[in-house]
Amino acid sequence: MLAIPTPAHPITMMSLSAPASPIDATATSVDAPVLTPSALDAAARHVGDLLAMAIGHTPAHGALIVYDTRCALNLALTAAYRRAVPGATFVDFDAVTPEQVLAAFASMAADDLVVLIQSTSFRLEAFRIRIELFKRGLKVIEHVHLSRMPGEQGLHYIASLAYDPAYYRGVGHALKARIDGARSGVVDSGGERLVFASPFELAKLNIGDYSGMNNIGGQFPLGEVFTEARDLEAVNGRVRIFVFGDTAFMVNRPATPITLIVERGRVVGADDATPEFDNMLAIIRAHEGEVWLRELGFGMNRAFSRERLVDDIGTYERMCGIHLSLGAKHGVYQKPQFKRKDARYHVDVFAVTEAVYLDDEQVYRDGAWVV
Repeated sequence: MLAIPTPAHPITMMSLSAPASPIDATATSVDAPVLTPSALDAAARHVGDLLAMAIGHTPAHGALIVYDTRCALNLALTAAYRRAVPGATFVDFDAVTPEQVLAAFASMAADDLVVLIQSTSFRLEAFRIRIELFKRGLKVIEHVHLSRMPGEQGLHYIASLAYDPAYYRGVGHALKARIDGARSGVVDSGGERLVFASPFELAKLNIGDYSGMNNIGGQFPLGEVFTEARDLEAVNGRVRIFVFGDTAFMVNRPATPITLIVERGRVVGADDATPEFDNMLAIIRAHEGEVWLRELGFGMNRAFSRERLVDDIGTYERMCGIHLSLGAKHGVYQKPQFKRKDARYHVDVFAVTEAVYLDDEQVYRDGAWVV
């Protein structure tokens, strides 16, 4: 166990020490499939693989796990980390003060590991947790909004943590190479085609390969390669979407897919739109004037599909298939027509992905990437 400096209000040993049972006592009142022995075994196995093969954590470095006990999926993941990192220090976020959490962070050295297991998202006033921890050279794993994925959804989340380095790194780097070299692309959503008549911005990877990157870790699960058109106005056509992120950052799945009509990079119409979707478009237009289509995301996580969903939109973003973003906001790619202060919205929408082409080469078919 790591030595924690004594703050003004000392952390009790109860909040730091591992319990006698593999999960906290509150789990006995929780009836959820994620707490079955098989689910806990899978979670521990996947977490162990992530730490070894993606994060590169070893017992030579310290580990701090900050968790809460507000939902069953948190309990399952905390139990998984207790098995995978038995020498780690565990801090119950709700049992200590913010100052004590900050003191625990301050005790960590560069290349140590911090894991944040959050039912919602931990808040420490102006302290931007992941960013500040990265600045200190720490490896960071964030599991967020777990309370949005109850019951069977928790099993999908656990499955999404499985790490296959040959798949993620092999397919991920191959996709990036194809994207970076392509002059155009097409998303076929079953009779509708969205055409990107432009080269793409250099693709970014979220595949558990941090070589050459400043930081190790991020928000989990893994599984995405993303880009956008260099010339946003060169995007035209129609695309059917089956899920969009609502104003509460939750998955909204209309009974019938909505067909977006895109002209010169803007959404100018939406066939079969629901009142909720129309409201979301109206909110964007009210603040940004028009609805731009920006991100082109190549999701890779095979635990999520059109049939296997989770309610948290930020987690479902890794779904194996294409997702797009509506709104002018994108923190990675800067475009001269957008001022950061005026770009307010980035709403994820998910395409019915039948086929994807880069130049004239098909890179997605039958629900899988083929590169």
